[in-house]
Parts: sequence; C-alpha cells; structure tokens
Amino acid sequence: MSHRDALLALRQYLASQILGQERLLDRLLIALLADGHLLVEGAPGLAKTKAIKDLAAGLEAEFHRIQFTPDLLPADITGTEIYRPEDGSFVFQRGPIFHNLVLADEINRAPAKVQSALLEAMAERQVSIGRTTWALPPLFLVMATQNPLEQEGTYPLPEAQLDRFLMHVKLGYPDASVERRILQQARGEALCGETQPEQRLSQEAIMAARHEILGLYMADAVEEYLVQLVMATRTPARFDAELAEWIAWGASPRGSIALDRCARAHAWLAGRDFVSPEDIQNVLFDVLRHRIILSFEAEAAGIDQDRVIQRLLDVVAVA
Repeated sequence: MSHRDALLALRQYLASQILGQERLLDRLLIALLADGHLLVEGAPGLAKTKAIKDLAAGLEAEFHRIQFTPDLLPADITGTEIYRPEDGSFVFQRGPIFHNLVLADEINRAPAKVQSALLEAMAERQVSIGRTTWALPPLFLVMATQNPLEQEGTYPLPEAQLDRFLMHVKLGYPDASVERRILQQARGEALCGETQPEQRLSQEAIMAARHEILGLYMADAVEEYLVQLVMATRTPARFDAELAEWIAWGASPRGSIALDRCARAHAWLAGRDFVSPEDIQNVLFDVLRHRIILSFEAEAAGIDQDRVIQRLLDVVAVA
C-alpha cells in the first residue's frame, strides 16, 4: 500500500466516524501532511474534539486534550521542574505539550501568558525550562478551538500569534439528512461501542508522505499566481480600489509558505503529481482568513475576511 493509499484509508475511517464535517477532516489531514497547526472555530457539539481524537486513534501517536481556563498556568502546558528532597535535585516533569497530537480546547479562555507558552512551543518546536531546552516530538500537531458564541471572559488571540497557525477553519451545522445519520450512529455506538481503525498509520509513513509532497511539481506560472495572491493583500491598491479600502495589513511570508504547503498537500491527496491553481484556490480561505487585518472602514461596513479573499480571487488573474 502506498503512503497516499494509507492516508486515504485513514480519511475513509475518519469519515465513517464523523459525519457532516468533511472540510474539517480534509484540513486535519492537510495540516498533518504540511506539518502545521489548526485553529478551528465552531459552536459546541460539532465533533471538533472527536475529530482529532479519532485521528490520533488512526495513527501511532499520543494524544492529549488541554481544557483552557482563566486559571491555567504556562507550566500546566509545558511542564515544570519538581524538587526531589532526597538528593536536593530538580527533575523536569513534562507537560501535555509533549504529546504528538494536542487539543487546545477553547484557547481564547486562557490568559495571554498561557497562550504565548503554547504558541511559542508550536513555532519553535521546543520548550525551555530554566537553562535547559527540551525538543518536542517530530510529529507534533496542535488543534486549537474557539467558541464563537460566548465572548465574555475570553482573551482574543493577537494577530501576530494567529499567524502561527497554518489554517483557520470555520465550522457550520450539518443539514437535516446528516443530522439523522448522526442520531443513528450515536445509537449504534451506545449499543455496540465505537469502531476502531483496522490499522494504525506509522509516523514514518507520515514523514515519507511529507517528503513526497515537497517534491510535487509546481509550474512557474502557478507559483507566480500564488505569490500575486499574497502580494494583493500587502499592496492592494495595485490590484483593486475596494481591496485597498478593506485591507489594513496583509499576509506575511509565513502565509506564502503555508499556502504553498497546503496546496501541495491538497494536490497530493487528490492523486496528482503537480500543483494546479485550483489547489491554491481550495485552501486559500483557510490559509489567509486569520492573516488579513481589516481596516476600520471594512469592519464598519460589515466586510469580513472571507469577502476580502473572494475579492482577491476575482481580481488576481491566473497566470
């Protein structure tokens, strides 16, 4: 079985367990293959926790969930040094961040110091305690969630920290037909228990798949299209008058890298050995949504990032 076939088998298992959230499952696999992290925004009960938990069940990987609360401390995530009175030494006790897959549930409910500790670990792939630096696992994915319904007592993530996430995914409710299937599945699990994957995917297979993805062919014209989409967020006046009114700050080079990797992962999962403009367009909203800062005029007019990104697609021509 090829690495792609193994990933598609994992995708099929996830789709059998989580109904009505195909976009979330696709983005989880893309983040896994692109070696990045996800910020997922959606109302309670949309299977956010179940999605990453089932992903961990299909991998040879360790999973841990962290519930973010206002009284959480940075050491509760990274770990801390424990004093041993018998010999007067300190021993580092690793925190939950050292697992392969980490769910940061309701990240906006924790204060800034805790958020910074998590995001620093995400960016640097290491934790520094005192004078010692501890490396995180090579396979390391954080899925942070936000609840858009309740904003009282929350600490919104600053734009500079949002940029550390590979993608920002927004979830909606399933339709009526899917809702009935969810009810039937829940009854079946209550009677028979949850289904387990037939085979767990090794971390070595994921690393090999990442190597294959970086080798996909991208034509110069497609790469230029990708760059121009990002440039249009930084110098919008060169492309469109409305964009110039709507955008205060555009995407950083980290956004360009994220767009490249996500488009490659999307093409690879689709079974192609080249990246097309459609691959870039498919992931554009999730990659740029949290990287574009709107102007005051745009916010006052009710313009959101998704409308800005759609305008980008309208005015930036495929080379």
